[in-house]
Amino acid sequence: MSASRKDQGVSRSSQGGSNPDGRPLFDSFSHDYDAALTAGLAYSGENPEYFARGRVEWLARCLKNMNNTPHSLLDYGCGKGSTTPLFFELLEIDQLLGVDISAGLLKIARETQMSARAQFASREETPAAGDIDLAFCNGVFHHIPPADRSKELSYIFDSLRPGGLFAMWDNNPWNPATRFVMSRVAFDADAETLSAPQARRLLSQAGFEVLRTDFMFIFPRLLSRLRFLEPPFAPLPLGTQYQVLCRKPPLAS
Repeated sequence: MSASRKDQGVSRSSQGGSNPDGRPLFDSFSHDYDAALTAGLAYSGENPEYFARGRVEWLARCLKNMNNTPHSLLDYGCGKGSTTPLFFELLEIDQLLGVDISAGLLKIARETQMSARAQFASREETPAAGDIDLAFCNGVFHHIPPADRSKELSYIFDSLRPGGLFAMWDNNPWNPATRFVMSRVAFDADAETLSAPQARRLLSQAGFEVLRTDFMFIFPRLLSRLRFLEPPFAPLPLGTQYQVLCRKPPLAS
């Protein structure tokens, strides 16, 4: 941990940092989360909803190409559950389980995402059941201390059924715009980024079969006319975020 972080009194735990009083760091942003994120993303000319929809649309495209139709989804690090409606709309899932370590964000998720098909619970009180079709996370692992990342990937792995998929989204540290935006998002103060090759290596070590890696969100709103080029450029490490799509190996026949 750098001296500057020590001076801030910030310690870290799985799925994010902690405040000096031991509460998860994101509890401090439970009511200001959207404002903090919007302020950082403003430099791109887009709002958080644009990126959330883009991630789920890309995942839906990947699943369609695989002829894969998931019925249950684990949203790991679900936060306020803001992406929940998109999962139901674009992936057409039947059931969603959102887990997070922030009690404040989970409270908001339960209050705002009123659906009998969605459940939100803390990471600690949600054992891995091994029956989930698809797991998803976005921007979570750069908040997890490197020493704890394998443990959290094991939890996701154990939550999936054999053959289940995991879409891991994170920020691309090779893109200068990514680093610029993260430097202006208050809750990214504890972030330790990981590159796509690092993510693939961790996923493989956790037992996953890596299927594909895609980089998205290359062009800001100012250059939105060029966004038709993003799908063919997806294999190149240009975008501000990447998705590593992987699979828990199916049972041997």
